[in-house]
Amino acid sequence: MTLPKLALSENTEAALGKTRAEVIVVGTVQGEDGLTLAPGAEAVDAAFDGKLAEVLTTLGAAGKAEETVKLPTLGRTGADVVLAVGLGKAGADGITPEQVRRASGAAARALAGTSRAFTTLSAVDLQATVEGTVLGAYSFTEYKSEPGDAPVSTVDIASPADGSAREHRATLKAATAIAEAVTIARDLINTPPNDLFPASFADRAKKLADANKLEIEVLDEKALKRKGFGGILGVGGGSSRQPRLLRVAYTPAKAKKKIALVGKGITFDSGGISIKPAANMDHMTSDMSGAAGVLASVVLAAKLKYPLEVVAHIPLAENLPSGTSYRPGDVLTMYGGKTVEVLNTDAEGRLVLADAIVRAGEENPDYLIETSTLTGAQVVALGNRTAGIMGSDEFRDRVAEIARATGEGGWAMPLPEELRGDLDSRLADLANVTGHRWGGMLAAGIFLREFVTEDLPWAHIDIAGPSFNTGGPWGYTPKGGTGVPVRTIAAVLADIADRG
Repeated sequence: MTLPKLALSENTEAALGKTRAEVIVVGTVQGEDGLTLAPGAEAVDAAFDGKLAEVLTTLGAAGKAEETVKLPTLGRTGADVVLAVGLGKAGADGITPEQVRRASGAAARALAGTSRAFTTLSAVDLQATVEGTVLGAYSFTEYKSEPGDAPVSTVDIASPADGSAREHRATLKAATAIAEAVTIARDLINTPPNDLFPASFADRAKKLADANKLEIEVLDEKALKRKGFGGILGVGGGSSRQPRLLRVAYTPAKAKKKIALVGKGITFDSGGISIKPAANMDHMTSDMSGAAGVLASVVLAAKLKYPLEVVAHIPLAENLPSGTSYRPGDVLTMYGGKTVEVLNTDAEGRLVLADAIVRAGEENPDYLIETSTLTGAQVVALGNRTAGIMGSDEFRDRVAEIARATGEGGWAMPLPEELRGDLDSRLADLANVTGHRWGGMLAAGIFLREFVTEDLPWAHIDIAGPSFNTGGPWGYTPKGGTGVPVRTIAAVLADIADRG
């Protein structure tokens, strides 16, 4: 995975004549009276005698979101080509950061094979331009013998008119770090399960931890058995590749708050004895997206030096059917002592998460954020792009609002008390599923709540759909692993650092 080098440049007017870029990116806006140019394109428009919008319209451009149209400059600028990318319609508050992010991503994809480009979208929003450019340029080609066009090598970012050079550099640094953290998660998700399993995930985590001066602890199957992590051991017992539990911690000297992160790490999910249908089972290589997201997030916390103690607890297991698999009807004793009757071995994520949540609670965090590809019911309820967010009411709503502001999307969901009785077990403290298909996402959240420390503000982010794009690329989102919800977690951490 090769990401473009980003550099702040002069404003567009100063850079236009002497740029070494092959392509200049400008934004277009869809209006009721036709296409208009986005802020930042003024100097390029002047090079076309004020007729750039007219020429682009002649070529079929309308400013629709993510639309790309290329126009040769014929020597009017230092670059050879103008790439116009659509931002869509401006709302009552103007062009949103997410519109800029998606347009920048679409432009970055269109720039594949280009050595150097210059973008003016930063005149609208610098951070969104940086994030969209890096994420849109991403491609995972580790297993391709002929990877195709390489991503754009270098992108010069026009300095916005507002703010100081120091502020611009700080924004560039932070936005680049956030985008790179997303790509860390994407790389893990996209690595096939024959190469990414509990032990190899732990090895990768150790390399990241060492590179970023993070504490890391790895519990193998012997330590898990000794300490009583029955959920993780039960789920991982059917595979020859035994489970792990990671603790990765960023501990600055003067932390304002302590944040626990928990992420589901099922490196492959066949469903176990309750085996899944064969169709699309290959998508279950992404069932460790939550683990990838929280690992990338604690790395990001260290890079951006958040004034917070951030500790990721990552349960890792491979859920396979074999003679040593756990069975429907088994009763597992979870870490902390609660017992769970297993009615469906394909509801395994909540079992490994329960162990990790209890362990995280032992450290008395101020907040708990847990994320996982937990339920197909999330996709049924909210589709492939909107995460379901559950938890304690106030913190849940805070996380959901921040998720929408980042552009990753999220919707607050309830935990109806009447569903708790449906998790009652005839043998154990509770069952891992209800006896019906109604409110499956909510029931899973209620199950997890049983293991959260009382009065701890917590949020569960169900990313079953948003974590893995099975369709074609769009905006800054590639096919495969998306890295959701790394940007949401980053924004929540920043908000806690600012507001407590």
